Amino acid sequence: MINLQKRLLFAGKGQNFLEFRREQLIFQIKKLWKDYNTHRKELLKLFKESLNFLTQTYEEMGKNGVNLISKLSRIQYKPRINIQTVKKMGIVVSQVDYELFQEEKLPAYTFENTSHYLDDLLIKLKEFFNKIKEFSEIEDLILKVTINFKKINRRINGLKNVIIPKLESTIKQIKEILEEIERENYVRLKKTKDLIIKQEKII
Repeated sequence: MINLQKRLLFAGKGQNFLEFRREQLIFQIKKLWKDYNTHRKELLKLFKESLNFLTQTYEEMGKNGVNLISKLSRIQYKPRINIQTVKKMGIVVSQVDYELFQEEKLPAYTFENTSHYLDDLLIKLKEFFNKIKEFSEIEDLILKVTINFKKINRRINGLKNVIIPKLESTIKQIKEILEEIERENYVRLKKTKDLIIKQEKII
């Protein structure tokens, strides 16, 4: 009985803590959602601008000319990506370290017979890839915070609708049984007392 009451008290404290944690996560999700939408708009803007520069470069140089420069650039530019896990808001998330290493400082093309949009395209693509990195990190974070929120919500519902009511019901049943035993003992003692008094009168 005492153990059950302790478990009920512990379950109640656990529910209160989880509800507090859930409120924190709701606040974090709202903030992250705002940041997510901001990064998404910036990413789409950079994507459209990159496509626009690419289209203009194609128009001036032709597809074959751009493809040739693209193949030469692959030799010169070496992307370096390192993914590691870090803890943010008490949740383990992925952090992407991205760097586009340029082996040669000069461009992989001559300024003669190339479109001036090509320079703008390269600058815009670098910005675009950096923004993809930032966007992927915040997307991963908001996804994991949301999953954590669902887990906590499920635990709260489990405590509130299953564990706590079951403990309360068990404690209530034990109390009723103890009260019934106490009543039976009282009746038994009363009868025993009456019997003793009756025997004393006979004697």
